[in-house]
Amino acid sequence: MTRVAGIHHVTAIAGDPQENLDFYAGLLGLRLVKRSVNQDDPTTYHLFYADKEGHPGTDITFFPWPDGRRGRTGTGQVTEVHFAIPPQALDAWRQRLNDHDIHTDETTRFSEHRLRFRDPHGLHLALVATDTTNERAFTPWEKTPIPEEHQIHGLHAVRILQRDATPIQTLSRDILGMEPIDTDQGWTRYAGQDPTSGYLEIKENEDAQRSRGGLGTVHHVAWRTRNEDESTTLQSKIQDHGLNPTPVIDRFWFKSIYVREPGGVLYELATEEPGFTVDEPLETLGETLVLPPWLEDSREKIENILPTLDLPYETNQEP
Repeated sequence: MTRVAGIHHVTAIAGDPQENLDFYAGLLGLRLVKRSVNQDDPTTYHLFYADKEGHPGTDITFFPWPDGRRGRTGTGQVTEVHFAIPPQALDAWRQRLNDHDIHTDETTRFSEHRLRFRDPHGLHLALVATDTTNERAFTPWEKTPIPEEHQIHGLHAVRILQRDATPIQTLSRDILGMEPIDTDQGWTRYAGQDPTSGYLEIKENEDAQRSRGGLGTVHHVAWRTRNEDESTTLQSKIQDHGLNPTPVIDRFWFKSIYVREPGGVLYELATEEPGFTVDEPLETLGETLVLPPWLEDSREKIENILPTLDLPYETNQEP
């Protein structure tokens, strides 16, 4: 049976791109592995943050819309994004967030201790202390202010709230092959073929408010497939289930298929290959604007529209 492996990436909506960069690359210590544009709206950035090599499952990406309205979390979207950290890093992260005047809320779910907080534009995040960091693909980033033993190892889970959870449970379990592995306080945790690369957590609440897209909300969650053949196999199953997935879309660093489940959550299937080094060397990932080949003819126009970004760490580019 073809199954998704786990989370490939999460894409959310931010406000000012420099504030977004300072928070994720500066405060959280992730590497900007790709500085590109929204391929459906090249007038805005698409920023990708991950571990040093940009392993699938370690990256969170953003469409910065400085003039956008604030969104509202609720049903029909991912409500919270969780990062995995080593258990011994929890105290250091609590101190670091407090030192930067970021309010944290500490909880325990699925026997895992977590620090919950928000980014500058309202996105709900959590750092989860988990032993799975010893098992997943991760390369530390030497230019981050975070010591190697405390660095974020990637995405740990996404949480989804629905008034009626049956449709998304059916899609996730019966079509994409995620298996329910645990429950806690009304939340059900699902794992793909590779549990170390991120969980899905779903809860039903018939009284929950409906989400509204905008700043501080998740646009979509992408699930990882090994190759295009796996994606198209799942695409056929989705069609047979009565939903309407897109054709395969070449995003250049991976190939994607999108489907919106009946409750409103946008899912993406994204391939592991070819990866972020297909168009720039590992040593200089994210340091300059890269465009897919079909947008290169518009580079000058795009560069004149986009604001300048300053990386919060030393680069490898020659002066």
